[in-house]
Amino acid sequence: MFQIKKSTLEFLRELKQNNERDWFNRNRTRYEDARSNFESFVQALIDEIINFDPILKGLEAKSCTYRINRDIRFSNDKTIYKSHMGAFIVRGGKRNGDRFAGYYFHVEPEGSMVAGGAYMPPMPWLTAIRSKIAENGERLVEIINNKAFTKYFGDIEGEKLKSMPRGYNSNHPYADLLKYKSYLVSKMIPDNVVTSKDCFSLVVKACRIMKPLNDFLNDVY
Repeated sequence: MFQIKKSTLEFLRELKQNNERDWFNRNRTRYEDARSNFESFVQALIDEIINFDPILKGLEAKSCTYRINRDIRFSNDKTIYKSHMGAFIVRGGKRNGDRFAGYYFHVEPEGSMVAGGAYMPPMPWLTAIRSKIAENGERLVEIINNKAFTKYFGDIEGEKLKSMPRGYNSNHPYADLLKYKSYLVSKMIPDNVVTSKDCFSLVVKACRIMKPLNDFLNDVY
């Protein structure tokens, strides 16, 4: 059974408190161990997801995981390193996150989660999603009202427009769903669970439950 080590979470906790290059270089061996642990977990997760989402066959963890270094070129926050590790498991790897909905796993002290869906899809994709909702919104309602879905995730998350998108009336039967600019779900994972032997099966189950939402968001072209 693949498991996130307590040492991985502890490294990230200390990195947040000592976010500077000298400390990181002194602790590079710990970082390499944490990264290896996280990537092994992600690869095992991919291999398990393929059983119910075979389009991901051949996907490797290295194409899904994000760098620990932050891009600070255009940010006022000059913190060098992220204090978390994340992976977006999606068709073609994380570079396709603006094209397809997928599965996201995130490890961070007091902030670990499993999530998924479509984050801020570009306008052509968002327009296609809204068109599908307008034509077949009952299917999306069926997905998000499923008992397992609501138990794991609650409701869909994401920023919403204050008014209806262009071309839709406020009395549309799926008006509320049409206003979303992202279609996301997430489930927080406490620290004691993310480092437990139960975490892997919990994350796999969450991915299995969110798959119908991802399918709905992806099957729009």
